[in-house]
Amino acid sequence: MSDNKAHWYALYVKMHHEKKTAEKLNEMGVTNYLPVQEVVRQWSDRKKKMKMVVIPMMVFVRTDEKERLELIRNMSSVTGCLFDRSAGQPAIIPDEEMERFKFMLDFSDEAVHFLDRALAPGDKIRVIKGPLSGLEGEMIHLDRKTQIVVRIRQLGSASVEIPAGYIEKI
Repeated sequence: MSDNKAHWYALYVKMHHEKKTAEKLNEMGVTNYLPVQEVVRQWSDRKKKMKMVVIPMMVFVRTDEKERLELIRNMSSVTGCLFDRSAGQPAIIPDEEMERFKFMLDFSDEAVHFLDRALAPGDKIRVIKGPLSGLEGEMIHLDRKTQIVVRIRQLGSASVEIPAGYIEKI
């Protein structure tokens, strides 16, 4: 594959090196995305807001094939790249899937959960109210709660709880 065009790739990184790797990529001028969300952790004596990584040991980069290979070779914290076995090459994440995933993480009031298993197909839906208005995905029910799902084909699905009145079937 000698593609000079930039694509989104998922790079595997060493455990607990996600934030440092993203910082280093920023310093190098490499477009990247580390999915994090603010969560409240409860201890016996206090609560604390923390930024938690959504997908452990993974950072997304938008780069061309040559730079992707250089990052894997030259960054000690990068251990590899998500591979599409059916195509026999590194998995390219389509721009529209990355944009939907980023939108969900950036605007959701609820915690986003990443599910690495396939989900049963459901209705295609669009959010019509609230901070995620305009987001399109698939509706599922987990534990009697309405969830909206955004799929990243090579990785799995990200889901967030949303009130049923905030969505419409498309």
